[in-house]
Amino acid sequence: MGEVITFTSGKGGVGKTTTTANVGAGLSLLDKKVVLVDTDIGLRNLDVVMGLENRILYNLVDVLTGKCRMKQALIRDRRYQNLWIIPSSCSKDAVPSLKEEQMNRLLNDLRREFDFVLIDSPAGIDTGFQLAVSGADRVVVITTPQVAAIHDADCVLQLLKKKKKEVSLIVNSFRRQMVKDGDMLDIPDICELLDAKLLGVILEDENIIISQNHGEPVMGKHTISEACYQNIAGRLAGEEIPIPDYIRRRSIFAKIFFRNTAGKLV
Repeated sequence: MGEVITFTSGKGGVGKTTTTANVGAGLSLLDKKVVLVDTDIGLRNLDVVMGLENRILYNLVDVLTGKCRMKQALIRDRRYQNLWIIPSSCSKDAVPSLKEEQMNRLLNDLRREFDFVLIDSPAGIDTGFQLAVSGADRVVVITTPQVAAIHDADCVLQLLKKKKKEVSLIVNSFRRQMVKDGDMLDIPDICELLDAKLLGVILEDENIIISQNHGEPVMGKHTISEACYQNIAGRLAGEEIPIPDYIRRRSIFAKIFFRNTAGKLV
């Protein structure tokens, strides 16, 4: 049986979809059979990031409401032998009628077919979020080293702890020079504030934007971000890959956080 992993955040624009796409591609290169599921109903863009929007016949809502079979909605990425996606719908009309039980039945079917089922969660904590995390075996919370993103990530983490989900953390768009200058929270600060286990760090890289605009993952581009995503994929696959030691320098933001909140976000 495969593993279902949801990528979520709380705040939009922190890189959930890009991370889902690239980690999925990385897992497929490790000979894992992978499917990416977009649960951002109404604002789908996983298929756009993957450059597969012109091949959509059916979507997630069609599967959940019984308009098509699971295999009819699956789109195989011809660039990766072991990678498929199920796109979301552009319409939110069906959202109120969707139930977690429907999603869980689909996930159980996918577990039997794939080694990894990666779910791209929408921003926020409404119906789409509930669908995305309800049947997940583990949840990966993505944040950037920005105050608003960390605050929202903390809110999501509190919800997930109540649901008793296994949770880990990815820090995206990390800039080492800004930490050196004291203008950005360092990785240990973020992990301590959020009280979450670190799965990986994605360094700031313009190649992510370039690849995204071309509708393709960064895999095979020989960039720093490719190495970051591939390391995360390897850890999810059970490989012992150490996380590099990042600069440990308490920034002015960390000093404010810890002084005012005793190490906890409010």
